[in-house]
Amino acid sequence: MVRTKNPQIRSMLIERAAQMLRARETVTLRSLVSGSSVSTMAVYTYFDGMDGLWKALRQEGFTRLAARLSDLEMSDDPVRDQTMMGVAYLSNALQNPDLYRVMFDTSADLEDAAAAEASLHHLVIGAERCSSAGRFRSDIDPTALATQQWMIGHGLASLVAGGPLPVSALAHAVPMLTALFVSAGDEPSRCARSVESGWALLG
Repeated sequence: MVRTKNPQIRSMLIERAAQMLRARETVTLRSLVSGSSVSTMAVYTYFDGMDGLWKALRQEGFTRLAARLSDLEMSDDPVRDQTMMGVAYLSNALQNPDLYRVMFDTSADLEDAAAAEASLHHLVIGAERCSSAGRFRSDIDPTALATQQWMIGHGLASLVAGGPLPVSALAHAVPMLTALFVSAGDEPSRCARSVESGWALLG
């Protein structure tokens, strides 16, 4: 008889591994299940071993980011909303610093690579919306602009969530995003107001 897998056990193992990473503890089969109600066999049952667990950890980071981006409510200011998506990215990194580090560890494959690409796609759609609204030039490359925005967010997130800089350093994103969006065609003072409005959502 095939036993039904319990998704709570799978989630528990992912969370334990993430917590161990945060505490700089070595994650092994035995250390992962130590003190829990499951045996080392659970890692094979739910992930086919440690390699599968690392894949699941990477995927979980992108899954949480995708959920946060999908839950955002757009306004009638596309530049403000473009900033808001960057804020959601940074918030996700700060709230899940352990998973954030694993997200970009390419030593392990992703279970669903399309999920990672979907995160960038949100920014691409946002850039297209800014162009359609006349805030950005019609000749900009939405993918290139979204990539530049992601690079800004990823650099700051990496330095703050898992690196040497304090949270206050995230404020550097405001002038950086303003400069990026102005270079795409937005009017400087209007752009600054929109970016500051979107940035204010960082909690």
